[in-house]
Amino acid sequence: MPLPTTRASRLIPASPDAVWAALMDPKALEQWLPPGDMTGAMHAFDGRVGGGFEMSLYYPEDEARQVGKTAEREDRTRVRFAAIAPGRQVVWAVLFDTDDPTLKGEMTITLSLEPAPDGTRVTLLSENLPPGLRPADNKEGSKESLKNLAAWFGG
Repeated sequence: MPLPTTRASRLIPASPDAVWAALMDPKALEQWLPPGDMTGAMHAFDGRVGGGFEMSLYYPEDEARQVGKTAEREDRTRVRFAAIAPGRQVVWAVLFDTDDPTLKGEMTITLSLEPAPDGTRVTLLSENLPPGLRPADNKEGSKESLKNLAAWFGG
């Protein structure tokens, strides 16, 4: 049985080149990638195919749900750049740093950029979600990240 897939898309009020820069800048990723009230910390970044990044997302102190995938309030991921088409698409192979067997396995996230009259349409396609990651939660988190990316550009 195939593993779940989610898709989220949003118009970002910036040129494809500007959006691309925000996808490949570790400081920018720390700011826009964490969904909702989460915060991010980049531990390592290597922006080439076969490289990637390691990042932690932290739940807020006051959030009722404080059970992270890695630690009490932390979701830590290791991302490998599986493919890079500058200005058009980047493919992330994502692994959670976790002991939970339901969250093991490599998830693929493809971020695609398409020029649009008022900016850039960014689509986040998440495939092969591990069984312990609810598709509805993943889709909502993707939407929130894209909302943050739009806000990064003043939208």
